[in-house]
Amino acid sequence: MYQIVVIQTGSFDSNKAILHRRYSDFERLQKNLLKTFGEEIEDVAFPKKRLMGNFTQEMISERKLAFKEYLSLLYAIRCVRRSREFIDFLTWPELKEAFGCLRAGQYTKALDILVHVIPLQEKLTAHCPAMMVPALCAMLVCHRELEQPMEAFAAGERALEHLRALEGHRYYVPLLDAMIGLAYMLGKDCVSLQERLEESQLRKPTPQGITLKELTVREYLC
Repeated sequence: MYQIVVIQTGSFDSNKAILHRRYSDFERLQKNLLKTFGEEIEDVAFPKKRLMGNFTQEMISERKLAFKEYLSLLYAIRCVRRSREFIDFLTWPELKEAFGCLRAGQYTKALDILVHVIPLQEKLTAHCPAMMVPALCAMLVCHRELEQPMEAFAAGERALEHLRALEGHRYYVPLLDAMIGLAYMLGKDCVSLQERLEESQLRKPTPQGITLKELTVREYLC
């Protein structure tokens, strides 16, 4: 098991991400990237296993440095660092666990995971902020189920910000509906939210009935 620490360079990063991956996870990443970016990564060396001495301290130290160099080189390639394959390598296991906890009703545990993975996801998806919406909506659902409406509303506001100009997104209408309910609960002005919902339905009518929770529990099933 290898520990990966992800920090944002150029300024102090108080939200460094710490995650753990096995050699097999790196192998899977390499295999997936080769399918789409074979030409782009042809000069990026993948740390190979040895027939003997794989678990000596010297070999482990060498491979740690090799994997650090490997990830750094991948990140330096714009199309690779923005790819679903690369982002999933760094976030999928934690997100899958968090959504599994949500489905099981373990909302506090799900939040503990989301609080750590969302800052990392934010670093990786600046080019496509909408990729963060399912995780932020899961955070909303967890806070709401734990009767923490203020925190739920804050998570929803972040999600809506990432959906700006994306009214056709599958999360947009269920999220607005959830936010209107939270606004009522908190005594907030919900007129603007209701207007956005009505405008969205006029532009593109969507089937009624699906809730934000029903939508989020379908994520990261496989």
